[in-house]
Formats: sequence, structure tokens, C-alpha cells
Amino acid sequence: MKACALTDVGQKRSMNQDFIYSSTTPVGSLDNLFIVADGMGGHQAGDFASRYVVDNLVEFFKTEHSDKDVHGILKEGIRKINRELYEEASENADLRGMGSTLVLATIKGNVLYVANIGDSRLYLLRDELQQITKDHSYVEELVALGKMKRGSRDYQEKKNIITRAVGAAEDVDIDLFALKLRSRDTILMCSDGLSNMVDEFEIEYIIRSEESVEQKAESLVEAANRGGGKDNISVALIEPQISEVSL
Repeated sequence: MKACALTDVGQKRSMNQDFIYSSTTPVGSLDNLFIVADGMGGHQAGDFASRYVVDNLVEFFKTEHSDKDVHGILKEGIRKINRELYEEASENADLRGMGSTLVLATIKGNVLYVANIGDSRLYLLRDELQQITKDHSYVEELVALGKMKRGSRDYQEKKNIITRAVGAAEDVDIDLFALKLRSRDTILMCSDGLSNMVDEFEIEYIIRSEESVEQKAESLVEAANRGGGKDNISVALIEPQISEVSL
């Protein structure tokens, strides 16, 4: 397995409120772990939220949870950290209203397990680039109801309004996915600082290049900055290198 995770403040922001984690080696009962979190709230609150979510999830996962399946471990950890972050915000006026998106992935054998809350995304590149996660955003909910057209002016103006975040409420709904990987699959996780700045055709073109995984990740960040860099940019690119024997 090869992986590279990068985060960049972008061109317009003074602070990076994204936070990332990448480990190709075991973290407790998980064989590997990749996380992208995008904080929201006041000047300090968003930074606090994303860092809190990632650091405390990693600490939770470091404890062995051999009695649970992968999705069970992910759900327990995310719900625990969500409650704790919500309590932090309730007790500190400076942190009130904070929260964080979360997209998390781990691979066991040839199966990719994913959890997501908010609008940070996970894509799978196989025959084509496919978004696996679903955005928990105001505009995507209206698109699903047929009340808004994706890409419209109204969509563009309101696409940053998210409807779910870690720490925003005492309980949180988590989307969970599991899918079998193939030998040449590539996984991309990102904050909206990439997906809002670079279209999927360019993202796919970059990932399909013959560059190293590190060079591809750097090229994605550079493309987002060239596109305007209006937000913090986070990218985790994973090449699982599943062997044909394990399929």
C-alpha cells in the first residue's frame, strides 16, 4: 500500500481549519487509517474542532477492539468523540457552534470501510472517478428532492451550508460504506477545498498520471490553489495495491 496525505491553507484563509491523519500501518484493531476533517465555527473554534476529532479518534482506535467488526469500531469511536466535542462546546462560549466534517477510511483485506459526516468526500478511481460518500449539505438535499439543480447559481451560493457535523449535536448520524477493492483501484479523500476548486475531470486526469502517489497529491493541491484556493485544501491519496490472489 502507498499513501500520501497533504493539507494546505490555500490562497485566501489565514488559518488552516482542516486536519488530517494517515497511517499505512496498524492503529489498534485497524490495519491502517486515513482521516480528513474540516472544522467550522469561529476563528479558533473550527481549528479546535477538526484537530480534536482527529486526535481523539486516533487515540480511541489505538485501543484494541477485537470483539467488534470494523464498522462497529468506527461507529463507537465517532459517536463517543461527537458527544465529547459537543460537551466541550456546551461548556465554552468561545467554542459554541463549532463542529467538523469527517471522512474516514480503513482497508481490511480487500474491503474498504468508509465513514462520513458532512461534505468532505471519498472518491474511488476504477473505470472512472466515482464519489462514494454523499454530501450532507443543504444544496444536495434539495437536489435529491428535485428542488434545486446541481451547479446552478443558487447551488453555488449555498453549497457550503452543511446539515451534519461532528460535535454539532449530542447525537450524530453516520454514513457507513463497505466495498470490495480491485487490484488497480485508487482512493481519494478530500475536503471541499479541493472538490470546490477542481472539477472531477481534472482530478481524474491527475490521479491517472504516471507520477508517484506523493507527486499526484501535490499536483491536486497545486490545482486547487490555481483554481483560486478559496478554502483550506486537504488530500489523502491511497493506492491499496490489492493483489489478484486476494480477490
